[in-house]
Amino acid sequence: MSFWDFTRDVGSVRLLVEIGHNLGMSAATLLRGTGLSFNQLRDPNVQVSASAELRVISNLCQSSLLPETLGFQAGLRYSFSTYGLWGFGLISSATLGDAMTLALRFLPLTYAFTLISFHRDGELGVLSFGEPELKDELKRFLVARDMAAAYVLMRELAGSGFLLERLTLRNPLPRHAKLEISPESFGGAHPRFGTGINSLAFGLRFLEHQLPQANPVTALMCAQQCSELLEKRRVKAGTAGIVRQYLSIAGSMPPDQVSMAKLMNTSERTFKRRLSEEGTSFRSLLMEVRYAMAKELLESHSLSMRDIAERLGFSDASSFSQAFKRWHGCAPQCYQKNR
Repeated sequence: MSFWDFTRDVGSVRLLVEIGHNLGMSAATLLRGTGLSFNQLRDPNVQVSASAELRVISNLCQSSLLPETLGFQAGLRYSFSTYGLWGFGLISSATLGDAMTLALRFLPLTYAFTLISFHRDGELGVLSFGEPELKDELKRFLVARDMAAAYVLMRELAGSGFLLERLTLRNPLPRHAKLEISPESFGGAHPRFGTGINSLAFGLRFLEHQLPQANPVTALMCAQQCSELLEKRRVKAGTAGIVRQYLSIAGSMPPDQVSMAKLMNTSERTFKRRLSEEGTSFRSLLMEVRYAMAKELLESHSLSMRDIAERLGFSDASSFSQAFKRWHGCAPQCYQKNR
């Protein structure tokens, strides 16, 4: 299963917009390119695609803070109540270990974009966070956010006595970068960068911790309803729809056809056949998404032609201008002047 295959409720986007607002960013700026309105953020029935939430995160990352700082600050604000039915199932579980089993089973009902797995290492339990194939700033934000959110959930379930033995991130911080979070954000555990793995480690004894609101009947009911909700949220977008979602947030280095097929866990031959059956091709989808992004960037009037060309993956402004003329029939400067 992949996060591309499921929609998600609007709770996470609402929280991200609140964070951006606290940084002085407008809701319009944060929701640009998502098709969402501010009023929809208050509707519990609204479902959003993975690409819509990723676009909000991409907009949020335009702030001056490091993606890691933003990610940690965001993740520390998620709690079990943020997740609705999935969160209710966790607190109804008998032990922290049972809650973790349920959590990993129904992970697509969360807002996680990393591939989370659990293993034992001696007397430690280790949660690992595999990085999604996204542009660098998104990846850095998502790893930090998902790790912080997982820590908050375990602390809420196991109580204030829950302690991390270590918190490690695979990549080093950029040179001269400063991580702006409180030293006590993770209960005294300090994030260690450049370790080669994204992980949270804690004593295995915590898995036996009895949860105070445990209810076996409620836990079973939640598991059944989570299974039904998982199927309900499964996206029927087709291969082309998923490719559009991915390309819309891939940044200036979109994958080639071979890489895209691999991301979708299929062979290149099968990938091409599925797109052909849907009346399109990878090249056509790439051009379609680039054209849509070009119009959006031109209409914002916030970037130079050179910056737009770079954002879309063109070698220079001239190449972008020629491509835009083919798409729209006029130069990008002319299009922009009339918007």
